[in-house]
Amino acid sequence: MQSIPVDTARLGVLRCAIAPEAKISNPETQEVKKDRDGNPVFTVAVTVRQDRRRISVIEIAVTGEPKGIEEGQIVKVTGLTAFMWAMGDRHGVSFRADAITPVHGGAAAHGKGGGA
Repeated sequence: MQSIPVDTARLGVLRCAIAPEAKISNPETQEVKKDRDGNPVFTVAVTVRQDRRRISVIEIAVTGEPKGIEEGQIVKVTGLTAFMWAMGDRHGVSFRADAITPVHGGAAAHGKGGGA
């Protein structure tokens, strides 16, 4: 699997679309996915909007539950990496980050304005 570091400064406004949820590794048992060290993995859906272009939504995995993240809130994503993957005839890109934290301050941080 090829990994590509992502420069989040070039992504424009990053906003939480879906608050952190535990990533499920087995839908039948509802078992939560764990990282190599046994820590739970969570996902956060984040909207990305660059220079008035259309909005894209990416799902970012992160170890441990991000604290203080609410839907509509502007977030900071640290250590974002994209991974190219393929399974049989399926392929795509997944995203992982070292941390996702809320950006506090003003109306834009609470969904009342801002770029996305």
